[in-house]
Amino acid sequence: MPIYEYQCQACQHKFEQLRKATEPTPDCPKCQSSEVKKLMSAFGFKGVGADGVTTTMSGGGCSGCSGGSCSTCH
Repeated sequence: MPIYEYQCQACQHKFEQLRKATEPTPDCPKCQSSEVKKLMSAFGFKGVGADGVTTTMSGGGCSGCSGGSCSTCH
């Protein structure tokens, strides 16, 4: 299951949840509002090419955290 990022339109609280893609958008855990918007998230993956070399790619932000705002981001 993927982790999705959301932002409440009522209180501006940002949060993440591990959810199936088919599940409905959750209510805000802070104010219980149903006015929640799914945010675009950074992505990353690791794979091994035909030559046996491991490749790590990131879709933006920091690969060390999911929010892109931790102290290790550059």
